[in-house]
Amino acid sequence: MSIIANLRQHKKRAKRISFEFFPAKSDKGEVQLWESINRLGLFNPDFVSVTYGAGGSTRERTHRTVADLAKKTSYRPAAHLTCVSASRDEVDAVVEGYAAAGVKHIVALRGDPQDGSNVFRAHPQGYQNAADLVAGIAKRGDFEITVAAYPERHPDSPSWDHELDNLKRKVDAGASRAITQFFFDNDVYEAFVERARAAGISIPIIPGLLPVYKFAQLKSFAAMCGATLPHWLARAFQGLDDDLETQRMVSTAILAEQVFDLAERGVEDIHFYTLNRSEIVFAVCHLMGLGPELQAVNLSVEAA
Repeated sequence: MSIIANLRQHKKRAKRISFEFFPAKSDKGEVQLWESINRLGLFNPDFVSVTYGAGGSTRERTHRTVADLAKKTSYRPAAHLTCVSASRDEVDAVVEGYAAAGVKHIVALRGDPQDGSNVFRAHPQGYQNAADLVAGIAKRGDFEITVAAYPERHPDSPSWDHELDNLKRKVDAGASRAITQFFFDNDVYEAFVERARAAGISIPIIPGLLPVYKFAQLKSFAAMCGATLPHWLARAFQGLDDDLETQRMVSTAILAEQVFDLAERGVEDIHFYTLNRSEIVFAVCHLMGLGPELQAVNLSVEAA
């Protein structure tokens, strides 16, 4: 059965999408970033987020990109922010800078350990964790605050009770939405949402999905964040190490099936980690029929 025939079996569609980008490190990267932003913007994302480097290492580039999104486009920008290697005053100044630029949505994250350490150590005068950061942001204005969630537990979490308690603290501090770390087994996501609901967490938990451009790169990402790569996924990319074009086609099919299966399970929001590229995500959004013209085409196909 072809991928199109398989996807047409799914009757439900996600209603809202959002995209994550990271600040460009070069002029060439800047061109690719904005080409991707402008191309994917055709699908009217609910918001577009921009990451924040370790220890604020991309602070200026992140702020510039987010400010440009606010000033030059109709997209709703969301700025990532961490509490790594910075005092409260320094973080608060960044928050105020975003507000001044017209940015009212912040993705609040604890951040990763620094200097090659496996243990996170808060700045002595800084926010101590993500919940503390959320509370600090909430005190400084009327911000929409998104936080991270981990369907397979954060690598630092010793138990599910600890994981869910941490998420609940972030919600109690003012978070209104969570986006998950990437995953490839939708059962894992569904089980996590059920755990969260049972723990009294009612905010939207949006699945974060990652297109695979290079499987070797994916393995590195997964090792850092504790995400599981199913055996079937490894088999799908087996023998394709030197064939990036076929890897991209396989990834498009896998991501599309994952998106449509999530919709069948009642998921209405999808967040894409774009890696500053548009090809795979654009193809999947096209299959979802999210653009104005594509929606009309999609409806006519289903009615046929």
